[in-house]
Amino acid sequence: MLGCNCSIFGDEASREAIVIDPGDEIEEILAILARHSLKVKAIVITHAHIDHIGGAAKLEAATGAPVHMNANDQELYDHIDMQAAWLGMSKPPERTQIGVAMRDGDSLRLGAADFHVLHTPGHTQGSSCLWIPSESKLVAGDTLFLDSVGRTDLPGGNHRQLLGSIKDKLMPLPDETVVVPGHGPNTTIGREKEFNYFLRDL
Repeated sequence: MLGCNCSIFGDEASREAIVIDPGDEIEEILAILARHSLKVKAIVITHAHIDHIGGAAKLEAATGAPVHMNANDQELYDHIDMQAAWLGMSKPPERTQIGVAMRDGDSLRLGAADFHVLHTPGHTQGSSCLWIPSESKLVAGDTLFLDSVGRTDLPGGNHRQLLGSIKDKLMPLPDETVVVPGHGPNTTIGREKEFNYFLRDL
């Protein structure tokens, strides 16, 4: 109901895949993977809000792939039942352990592509983005959106820190970089530099 964007990246040669932010609708994700004969090698969580991590345990159980997340969001994940209550949602029936604690500067490899982890705290303390230079793509979670930025009025949010993360980690990326946000349509770094009201002072 929160319209989270889940991204599936697949490599045609190895038939391996990385799934980012499986918040729900795991059957649909599995159907896409099956249609393209893809085996999941990693499940990546950009941050531990329920709409991004709610289906991770179910996808892990179905694929055996480890869950990657920044450890600074463990407390948020520990309180996922409370998140569900705030939203009037049912709590996820399963919970998982974080298999890999992602850190700034880490990278995952899929075929010939490297996925570089950028720790971008502000929306949450563990918020992270994935920069894929060979594809000129940035999976931004809820850090940056078309004409907007992530909200910071939830536990763990810090507006000044969020803007600092965007300035230091995202604005230096090439203008043509396609930004795949956690909600809503794609944008580019160049467009947000020019038109995003929240970034006018950066």
